Amino acid sequence: MQLLEFQAKELFREYGINLLPSISSTSIEEGRIHAKKLGYPFVIKIQVPVGGRGKAGGIQKCHNDDEFELKYPQVFGLTIKGEKARAILLEKMADIKKELYLSIFLNRSKRCYTIIASAEGGVEIESVKNQIIKEIGMGDVSDELAQEVVKEMGLEGRTADDFVDTLKKLSKLTIEKEAELVEINPLAIMQDGSLMALDGKFVTDDNSNFRHPEMDKYQEKTEIEERAEKSGFSLVELDGDIAVVGNGAGLVMSTLDMLADNGGKPACFLDVGGGATTESVYEALTLISKMKRVKGILVNLYGGIVKTTVVAEAFLKAYEDNLIDLPVFSRLKGTESEKAKEMLKDSRTKIFDSIEEAINAAVMEIKN
Repeated sequence: MQLLEFQAKELFREYGINLLPSISSTSIEEGRIHAKKLGYPFVIKIQVPVGGRGKAGGIQKCHNDDEFELKYPQVFGLTIKGEKARAILLEKMADIKKELYLSIFLNRSKRCYTIIASAEGGVEIESVKNQIIKEIGMGDVSDELAQEVVKEMGLEGRTADDFVDTLKKLSKLTIEKEAELVEINPLAIMQDGSLMALDGKFVTDDNSNFRHPEMDKYQEKTEIEERAEKSGFSLVELDGDIAVVGNGAGLVMSTLDMLADNGGKPACFLDVGGGATTESVYEALTLISKMKRVKGILVNLYGGIVKTTVVAEAFLKAYEDNLIDLPVFSRLKGTESEKAKEMLKDSRTKIFDSIEEAINAAVMEIKN
């Protein structure tokens, strides 16, 4: 999931990273109100999940009402690299002395986070020759490492202090939200030596988003995810081929992790919740049947409030209605689990004593 600039800046603000005053809008009527509140001069910035906005005319300076009435609809009507405007950000104009670059990304090959910094900002980092690259493991940036980066960039005084502060806050944000990439480009040195994040990029791994419900407001939900929400259970589509079903977010999360550790690729996170009924589980299976990439279903259920027989009944009804024709690998424990196993013993559901056995069987069969 890639956030738009104004969304990334909401997170920056939450973590105390310095920003200029700005307001987002989705119509010129809203924009007019925000223009009066913000005051001229400001910059009109198109909000699209791609780069190259400036070159395409998606960032325009605005000094008065006449310019606003001309430029706002122009910017809002642009299509950049196939992307139409999702919103418009009005941001106070900055008096910049110099531009820097700063990012932290997840280096999967080395299983650590890596800092990339440069004394040249405002351009694509790939085109910058003098990059400073530091590995920081999976923890926060230390004062020692931050000072090392500052020294190599040649920063002094207030700018150096602000850079250390920004880097540590960016690291905290990156790690706590499990981001794949967080970037500030440019990170501007103002005339007084202070630093200001003039742009922001924030990218998360979709497979970790279910651990961060506070990020749901930024997620563009699919039709299936919206239907699941209306039906009273949680479903997050992922990019694998094994649907993971359980009751309780913690149980489903751990099942996803175990599946991934054993070479499987989850197609969805599906928590039927504590108030599951035969009807709601049947609806969940209906939604899974609409996910064309799904090749198998992994069920990890611990009956407490929810009786395992409720889930068994839903599966039997789904088989009877020819709703699903997929291999199902299941571990059932808790309330009425023996009865549920008996109900499913002649069905297409394969019952296992442990979730480890169910996962191994699912991965082997679906890979083959």
